[in-house]
Amino acid sequence: MTTPQISASQNSSSISDTRRHAGTVNSTRPVAWLIPVLTLAVFAQILLMFRCPPDELAARLSLEGAAAAFMNWSFWCLLATLAVMIWKMVLVARYRPVPAPADSDLPSVTVIVPAYNEGAQVLKTIESILASNYPADRLQIVSIDDGSRDDTWKWIQKGCDLDRARVIGVRFPRNKGKREGLYEGFRRAKGEVVVTIDSDSEVLPDTLRNLVAPLAADPTVGGVGGNVRVLNEKGFIPRMLDVWYTFSFEFMRASESQVGTVSCTPGALAAYRRSLVDEFRDEWVSQTFMGRPAAIGEDRALTNEILRRGYKVLYQSSAVVLTEVPTRYVQLCKMLLRWARSDVRETLVMAKFVFTPFRQGSLLGTRINFFWSILQMCLGALLFVPAVLSPILYPSAVPVIAAGLALGAILPGSLYVALRRSAKAFFAIPYMVLAVFGISWITPYSFLTPHKSSWLTRTLPAPRPAFVPHEAVPTMVPAKVVPLHGSPAQAKAA
Repeated sequence: MTTPQISASQNSSSISDTRRHAGTVNSTRPVAWLIPVLTLAVFAQILLMFRCPPDELAARLSLEGAAAAFMNWSFWCLLATLAVMIWKMVLVARYRPVPAPADSDLPSVTVIVPAYNEGAQVLKTIESILASNYPADRLQIVSIDDGSRDDTWKWIQKGCDLDRARVIGVRFPRNKGKREGLYEGFRRAKGEVVVTIDSDSEVLPDTLRNLVAPLAADPTVGGVGGNVRVLNEKGFIPRMLDVWYTFSFEFMRASESQVGTVSCTPGALAAYRRSLVDEFRDEWVSQTFMGRPAAIGEDRALTNEILRRGYKVLYQSSAVVLTEVPTRYVQLCKMLLRWARSDVRETLVMAKFVFTPFRQGSLLGTRINFFWSILQMCLGALLFVPAVLSPILYPSAVPVIAAGLALGAILPGSLYVALRRSAKAFFAIPYMVLAVFGISWITPYSFLTPHKSSWLTRTLPAPRPAFVPHEAVPTMVPAKVVPLHGSPAQAKAA
C-alpha cells in the first residue's frame, strides 16, 4: 500500500496566499543606516523632557508632594529607558540570522501543532508544513485536537490523509489546555528537534530550515524563536499589530538574541532540542502558580527552563511564520492580558536564576534586559492613571503628550519602512495612542490577577441542549480517540 503524499498542486493556493502575505519580508537586510535617524529621534525625546524638567512641569500643573515626586521618578525612569534603547539599536545593527545549513547537516524535526476550536485553519497549517523544503525523511508532524467543540478533528484527519507516514493525529476526549497538548506532542516526538507551531499560523517553505539553523550550528543553543508576522492583514487592528510585531521581533528579540537570552520563544513558532525538553517536560507540564495549575505562559516557561540549564536562546529573523491576530478590541485585550499575566509569573521565575552564574560568559546584557523589562512593567502599571487623566485634568500637558507619542512611533515606524518598504508604517502612531489610552490598563490589572489562568480566547458558546421527547432513548456514539498516556499533572489531579 502506497502512502499518499501531498503534491504542489494540492497546496498551491495555500502556499501562494502565504507567499503573497509575506512578499515584503526582508528581515535579513542590515539596518545599520537607521541608527543615526533613530538616535536623533531618541535625543529629541530627551530634549523634550529636559526642555520642561519635572520640577518645572510639576509647578505648571500645580502638583505637590507625592505627585511631584512621582513625576520626578518617572522622568528618570524614562531617561534610563531611552538610554537602553540606544544600546539596543547598536545590538540590532550587528544582528544577522544564522545561515541555513545544507541538507546533510539538518537534524530530524518533529513539528507539534496543538489545536482547539480552530476549524479549517489547522489543515492550512499542516499543509504549509508539509510544503516545506525540508528532507521528507527527517520531518514528523503531530497535531493534537484538544477536545474541540467544533469540527477541528475532521480537518486534522484530512491533514493526516495528506501524508500518513509523516502526520499523526491525536484527539483528546475533553479540553485539557495547550500545555497538555504540547506535552503529548513532546512525548510522541521522534526528531532531534521539536518545533511548536500554533494552529492558526502558516509557515513559508524555508521556515523550518532557517529555524533549526542556530541549533545545527551551535551546541550551546537550546532554543530558537521565529519571526512572527500577521496573516490576516485586513482591518485597522491587524495593520497596527503588523507594525508592532515587526518592532517586537525584528528589534526587541533581535537585540535580546545578541546577548544569547531571548526572553520568550513565541508559541507561534519555536524550536528546542528534544533532549533538553525531555529533561524537564514532566516538571513543566505540572507547573503551578499560587497553588493552581499554570495553564498559560507555556512558551515563556519553556524558554526559562532552557535558559536555566545554561543554554542560549536565540532569535532567527529568517524563519517567518504568519499568524492570525485579533481583529476586535475585546479580542486584543484578552490576548494581551493573558500575555501580561504570564509575564508577571515568568519574570518571578527568571528572577530566581538570572543573578546566578547560570551560563558561561558575560551575563551583563541579560541582566540589563531583565532590569529593563521590570522597569517597563512597573512604568506601565504606575503611569496608567496619569496617562489617562492628565489630558483631562491638565490640558496644558496635551502638546507634550502628543509630541512624546509621535516621537515614540518613530522607532517602530522607521524599522517597518526599512524592512517592509510599506506606507503602513504610519500605523505605528495610532498604535502608540492605543497603547497609552486603550490598553495601558492591562499591565496594572495583570499585577492584581496573575493567579488567573483563563485562556480567554478560542472559546465557543455552550451548545444548546437539543429537545428530546420523553420516551426517546438517546444514542451514544463513541468518538474515535487515539490512545493517550496521562501526564504527571493529570495523574496528580486524578
